[in-house]
Amino acid sequence: MTADAPRPHSPSRRPHRLAALLLLTAALLGTALCGAASAHSALTGSDPADGAVVATAPQRVTLTFSEQVALGDDSIRVLEPSGKRADTGELQDLCSGSLVRYGVDLRDGLPKGTYTVAWQAVSADSHPISGAFSFSIGAPSATAVVLPEQRAGGGAVGVLYDVGRYVSYAGFVVLVGGAAFVLACWPRGAGVRPVQRLVAYGWVTLTAATLALLLLRGPYTGSGELGDAFDPGVLQGVLGTKTGAALTSRLLLVGAAALFVAVLFGPYARREGPGDRRDLVFGLGVGGTVVAAGLAGTWALSEHASTGVQPWLAMPLDVLHLLAVAGWLGGLAALLVALYRAPSIERAAVLRYSRLAFGAVLVLVVTGLYQSWRQVGSWTALTGTAYGRLLLAKVALIAVLLGAGWVSRRWTRQLAGTLPAVPAEPGETAEPGETAEPGADDAVPGPVADGVPGPMDDPVRAAQLARQRAAVAVARERRVRDADPARAGLRRSVLAEASVVVVLLGVTTVLTATEPGRTQERADRAQAASATAVPDRPVDVSLPFDTGGPNGTGTVRLSLDPGRSGGNSLRVAVDGPDGRPRDVAELKVSFTLDAQRIGPLPVPLDRDAPGRWTARSAQLPMPGDWRMRVTVRTSDIDQTTIDKNVKIG
Repeated sequence: MTADAPRPHSPSRRPHRLAALLLLTAALLGTALCGAASAHSALTGSDPADGAVVATAPQRVTLTFSEQVALGDDSIRVLEPSGKRADTGELQDLCSGSLVRYGVDLRDGLPKGTYTVAWQAVSADSHPISGAFSFSIGAPSATAVVLPEQRAGGGAVGVLYDVGRYVSYAGFVVLVGGAAFVLACWPRGAGVRPVQRLVAYGWVTLTAATLALLLLRGPYTGSGELGDAFDPGVLQGVLGTKTGAALTSRLLLVGAAALFVAVLFGPYARREGPGDRRDLVFGLGVGGTVVAAGLAGTWALSEHASTGVQPWLAMPLDVLHLLAVAGWLGGLAALLVALYRAPSIERAAVLRYSRLAFGAVLVLVVTGLYQSWRQVGSWTALTGTAYGRLLLAKVALIAVLLGAGWVSRRWTRQLAGTLPAVPAEPGETAEPGETAEPGADDAVPGPVADGVPGPMDDPVRAAQLARQRAAVAVARERRVRDADPARAGLRRSVLAEASVVVVLLGVTTVLTATEPGRTQERADRAQAASATAVPDRPVDVSLPFDTGGPNGTGTVRLSLDPGRSGGNSLRVAVDGPDGRPRDVAELKVSFTLDAQRIGPLPVPLDRDAPGRWTARSAQLPMPGDWRMRVTVRTSDIDQTTIDKNVKIG
């Protein structure tokens, strides 16, 4: 059973225009929507804290993040008030368990004043983040440091990269969904030129967008300069990252997809009957599924699903989610092109797609609920974070899309079993599948016998005939549409679905570039706790000792400043029974966090004066109840060890 559709009077150009218009609209909408993208990891703390004033220069500056990040030796820069580098430039990995902390050591002899810390990193889900803060040594001062206003991932490079991400999603959906529509729903569509063009446009779009993303990745996460996109050294650095490997794998899989498309629209399309095609269906089905799953996996392995809660389950479910999206929305695009540009499409093919779309929606519901729980985490994050609000917008758009799909299903049930062929007008060439009226003049006007010129010899007459043919074609198109109101209604409802799809893809793209609600809430809580924390207070401890030998008694006084996790300065004073400073043969100090099995961490001491020592390297990686242990030796054989637990915030 078929429902005949009118062919356009410019068949060589109109299908191109429809597919190009769909992709262009998607790209432009992605540009507008992706401007609001934000990062996924967040800075939750620093030592010294933003705005802090410390008495002495810390040995190191540390930064704490909400999740894993990638940094290089130049990712954290500490600048003096004059603008000179105050750090050594060597990154220190201070991560421990779930604690994500990095730092840089500072040079000796730093002057007093306000210091600026500028940092830039890449989240585990591939998005660049950056920021800056300041602290002061001794007292605040003026600073000559001028930081760039553009944040990582912003500017023209950021816009181009976001457009590339959106276009790559659109190309994947059209390529995979269009091919699945032909193979599973409408085998005859493999020989229909407009459908072939649509799938080919999807392949070209995905390939071009992937190449652009690979070139833009370096400046997107680094300098922000568009010229660096063509720097071989920058590209080589990108290829060594997780995202670079994913984009390279996507390019290889796109090459395999080209072979699949060539077979689908070549040998498969030229087979005349279902029996002749059967030997290719299995191979195309298995091969196409493997390639499509591999393409979807390049997103799952490098974005949200690869980090956070349960990545081992999230990644395969994300692949299923993307495949379901492609099967539903890409198939919808192919159906739209078939309804508007193909000579005819079987009612059975529309019904098969309806069943395919229903199954895809079920997969989307299951995988979407899991991903929503994983990324949002709480009801408050659903309305209190940008990610949650975008997710609600996506759900609303899907509801609208399902409503339009329900309308389309109603029109599908009302489609005529066979739409009567429309006769061609006199003097008009009948379209394939149509029947010309008896006596219709199908010959192309030309010169006649006996030297009498035909109408084509007259340019004016030829132009008039062309206009007449165009008018006849438009009138015939209206008659065909009016002949089956159900088909016209189906076309309108499918076009409405496609319009919603364009917006839906834009919102989905923004979601992948927005910090998940669970991460955002955790970062907000950490920042709030830091803002309301009790001001730092030095830890002062006095420990009496007795080594058991002559003149072996006294007191050790220790002052740990600022008395919290991170870098601390330690001052140690040893006094005799008379309260005067007293030198000892040896003095050792160490810290142990028994609850986490950390330590003992020895603290090297520098003697400043008789009975007085200082240390600038008392580094305590995390808060907790630390055991401070002091060993005092007053002679070659007289020694004692004393300890005390101290609370480090």
